[in-house]
Amino acid sequence: MKKADNPEGATMQLDSGAIPWAGLIPILVLMVGFAAFCCYDIARHDVKHLPKWAWVIICFVSIPLGGIIYLIVGRDSGAQ
Repeated sequence: MKKADNPEGATMQLDSGAIPWAGLIPILVLMVGFAAFCCYDIARHDVKHLPKWAWVIICFVSIPLGGIIYLIVGRDSGAQ
């Protein structure tokens, strides 16, 4: 931990290892929701290039890039 001096001469403790959960929780919720949407879409529609189980693994291993790749490359264009 670092100590920082304020104008009154007292010292403040700065915790440089603190994680800003209030800012990260909405992002994590969006990422999990996007992966869940991709899995739902994979289950309901036909896919191209890989089997469905492979697309699910790709979507969960590399959130959000895997889901984006699935939507662009792996989703069957005839899907309704």
